Amino acid sequence: MGKKNKAEKKTKNGKKKHQDVAVEAQDLASVLVQAARSMRTVLSRNLLESGLYAGQDGVMLALAETDGLTAGVLAMKLGVKAPTMTRTIGRMEAQGFLERRADEEDARLTKVYLTTSGRDRLQTIAAAGKTSEEIATKGLSEKQIKTLMKLLRVVDGNLQSTGAVE
Repeated sequence: MGKKNKAEKKTKNGKKKHQDVAVEAQDLASVLVQAARSMRTVLSRNLLESGLYAGQDGVMLALAETDGLTAGVLAMKLGVKAPTMTRTIGRMEAQGFLERRADEEDARLTKVYLTTSGRDRLQTIAAAGKTSEEIATKGLSEKQIKTLMKLLRVVDGNLQSTGAVE
């Protein structure tokens, strides 16, 4: 026999009323975190084929938007700590995707720039992202995808406005 998922209650007039009972309860946070982890895993797998590692796509996309950022600004934009960003930049520089140069106006600052090789990988990043999105949204209609995006933006905005996200 299967688990009962309805409980019966009598209303004031004596008629039976059914109430849904959660068979398995999962909270929103755990579902969101797991979905984000799964998405990141699929994206990382898709990027690895091109020599990119997890997190490097975000650095490259940020620099594609605004080339010549400092490590500190990149760290803030991507929500990571400065030492983590410094290590990531060093690794990406060794791979030939980025280069560091002294700022032309303030030689005390070092800015990070995409190399030609790094720019060439932007198409790969876009393709990996598109493939990951297609996998994630398989079976959903365009309307459902738009609704999901809208709801996730609201959730993110709510969390950011309370200071829950650094």
